[in-house]
Amino acid sequence: MGTALVYHEDMTAARLLWDDPECEIECPERLTTVLERLQQRGLEQRCLRLAAREASEAELGLVHSPEYVALLQGTQALGTGELQTLSGQYDAVYFHPSTYHCARLAAGAALQLVDAVLAGAVRNGLALVRPPGHHSQRAAANGFCVFNNVAIAAKHAQRQHGLHRILIVDWDVHHGQGIQYIFENDPSVLYFSWHRYEHGRFWPYLRESDADAVGQGPGLGFTVNLPWNQVGMGNADYVAAFLHVLLPVAFEFDPELVLVSAGFDSAIGDPEGQMQATPECFAHLTQLLQVLAGGRVCAVLEGGYHLESLSQSVCMMVQALLGDPVPPLSGPMVPHGSALESIQSVRAAQAPHWMSLQQQGQRVAPVLSSSPRSPEGRPSPLLPPRGPEFKAAATQNVAALSSFLDQLRLSPTPPVRTAVALTAPDAVLALPSDVLCEEGSAPQEETQAWARPHEALAQDGALTALGKVLYLLDRILDGQVSSGIAVTPASAAAATLDVVIRCGLSHGAQRLLCLAVGQLDRPPDLTDDGRNLWLNIGGKEAAALSMFHVSVPLPGTTGGFLSCVLALVLPLAYSFQPDLVLVALGPAHGLRDPQAALLAALLRGPAGGRVLALVDEESTPQLAVVLARVLHGEAAPSLGPFSMASPEDVQSLVQLRGQLEPRWKMLQVASEAGGPGSG
Repeated sequence: MGTALVYHEDMTAARLLWDDPECEIECPERLTTVLERLQQRGLEQRCLRLAAREASEAELGLVHSPEYVALLQGTQALGTGELQTLSGQYDAVYFHPSTYHCARLAAGAALQLVDAVLAGAVRNGLALVRPPGHHSQRAAANGFCVFNNVAIAAKHAQRQHGLHRILIVDWDVHHGQGIQYIFENDPSVLYFSWHRYEHGRFWPYLRESDADAVGQGPGLGFTVNLPWNQVGMGNADYVAAFLHVLLPVAFEFDPELVLVSAGFDSAIGDPEGQMQATPECFAHLTQLLQVLAGGRVCAVLEGGYHLESLSQSVCMMVQALLGDPVPPLSGPMVPHGSALESIQSVRAAQAPHWMSLQQQGQRVAPVLSSSPRSPEGRPSPLLPPRGPEFKAAATQNVAALSSFLDQLRLSPTPPVRTAVALTAPDAVLALPSDVLCEEGSAPQEETQAWARPHEALAQDGALTALGKVLYLLDRILDGQVSSGIAVTPASAAAATLDVVIRCGLSHGAQRLLCLAVGQLDRPPDLTDDGRNLWLNIGGKEAAALSMFHVSVPLPGTTGGFLSCVLALVLPLAYSFQPDLVLVALGPAHGLRDPQAALLAALLRGPAGGRVLALVDEESTPQLAVVLARVLHGEAAPSLGPFSMASPEDVQSLVQLRGQLEPRWKMLQVASEAGGPGSG
C-alpha cells in the first residue's frame, strides 16, 4: 500500500476578482507551486495520483444546510458586483463564478482520500485542495472556507464506513472553529487544534478558542484547544505539544482514522502565523501521527500563504507519508515559556476527562462544565486583521528558510531505507521486498580488534555476528543505509552493544543515543562527555545517575508504557538531538512485539531515521521482522486496550523528570523551570 495524492486542476480556477488586501493571499498559485515542487522532488511520481471528484449535494448535506448549499450553487450565475456584495456578508471570504465547483471538488477530494484509505487501496494520503474548509460552518462561509472538507470527510467515514473513533488534528495557525462547532457534542470525534490566539487578540477572536473550551454535553473532553499566546513558536514547541498533550490523549482515544487539517500558515515565513517551525517539523509531526490508527492518515490542505514555505512543508509531509526518513530537526530543542504555559493549561483543562493526563497527587485546575461561546455574529476586532506591515512580514524569516533549503540539499536521502542482518533464513520471506538483506561483514582484522577486550566475543558465532553488525553500522554512518536491524547472540549482547557504541562514536557519530531494554548495563568506560546518552528501560529502580545515564523500570501497563515513552524517552531523545540511535533489546527485555515496534517507530524521528536495532536471538522470531517493517515506514501494530499507569510508575517518572528537566528542556510541561526557552 502506498500514498495517495488527490488533486484536480479545476481547483485553481477561483480567484479574487476585485481589490481586497485581506483575501488576495488565497490564490491559485498556492496549489500550482506545491504541485510543481512535489514533481521537482520526485514525490508526486511516487504517489498514487487520483483525480478529485465533486462531492454530491447529499454529501455536502452531511454538514451544511440545504439553503446554504443552494446559495453557493447560485453564485455560478452572479456577476462580479453581486459576488462582491455577497462576499461582504461573510468574514474574510470571496466568491468567484467557479467557487461552487472548486469547493465541491475540494470536499470530494477529501471524501475520495478517505474512501481509498479505508478500502485499503492506499495506506495514507494528501488531498491537495482549495478553497480550504476548517472555518466553514453549517450555514456560513468563513475565513476563505466554503465547505468544511474535513468535517464532511469525518461524517462520511462515520456514515459510510461505520467508524466510531475519528481523530482530527488541526495544525493550521488559525482556530478551526467550524470543525469545533460541528463536533463539539460528539464523543466519537476527537478534535485537536493549536492556533495563534494571543489571549483572544488574533483572528477569529473567539472565547471558545481558549484551552478551557473542552466540548459540550456528551462531547466533553473531545475538543482539545491549545492556544499559542505569543508568535515565534518553533519546532520544540510543536513537538512538545504533541508529546505532552495530543499523543497521550490520542493513544487513549485509540482512533480508527486520523484526519489532518493541514494548514501551513503555522510554518516559518508565513505572514499570517509569524511562527518559526521549519518545514521538516511537519514531517516529524506526520511521522508521529502515523503510529496511530494503523497508519491510516488522511491530510487535507488548509491554509499556507508563503509559497516557498508552503511548498517545502507539504513536500516534507508527503515524504513522511511515503515512509521516508525525515531530516533531523534544526535549532535548539528548547520550548518557549509561553508555549509551556499553554501546554500546562490544556493538560489541566483536559485532565478530568483523560486518564493519560492525570498524575498521582496532581491538583487539577477547575474547568467550565461546557465550552464557552462567543456572542452570535462577528466579534469586534481587537487588533486590525492585517495592517500595512502585512507584506513586510511575508519576507521575514527568509534567511532561516533559505538555510533550511541549503541543509536539505546537503542531506540527501540514503539510497537504502532499511537493511537487515538476520540469522533465521525464513524470516527474510516476511520482509518487505525492498528491505535489503545485508550479506557483508566488516574486515576480520578490524572485527577482531574491536572484540579483543571481550571474552564473550571470542567464539566464532559471536565474532561473525559482530562483523555483520559493524558492517551495517558503517553503512548507516556513511549515508548508504538509513536504518538497520541485526540479531546478536544472547551471551554476547552486552559486549556487542559496548563495541557498537565505541565504534559508532569513533566512526563519525557526534551524539549517540542508546536505548537499552532488559538486562544490559552501561559500559563502564563510557564517560559523560555529552556525546552519548544511555537510557535503560527495565532497570530495577528509577535513577538518574547523571544527566547522561538514566534508568527506569519497565512499566506494567499500557498507559505506564506510553507515559514512559511520551513523557521520558522521546523528550530526552528530541532534547539530545542524536545523529544515531541504538535500540538494544537484550536478554529478558520484557517488551511485547508491539511495544518494541512502537519504540522503534517513534525513535526514527530524533536522529533523522538513523536507527540501528540490535535484537537478542532468543527474542520471538518475528520481532526482527516487525522492527524492520516499522523502520521501513510501516505502521506499528496496536498496543491493545489502554490501561492507566500504576502509582509506582507515575512516581518514577515524576522523580526522573524533576532530576532531568534542568538539562533536557523537552521534558518540561510547565514554565516554572524557566531557562533559555522562557519568554
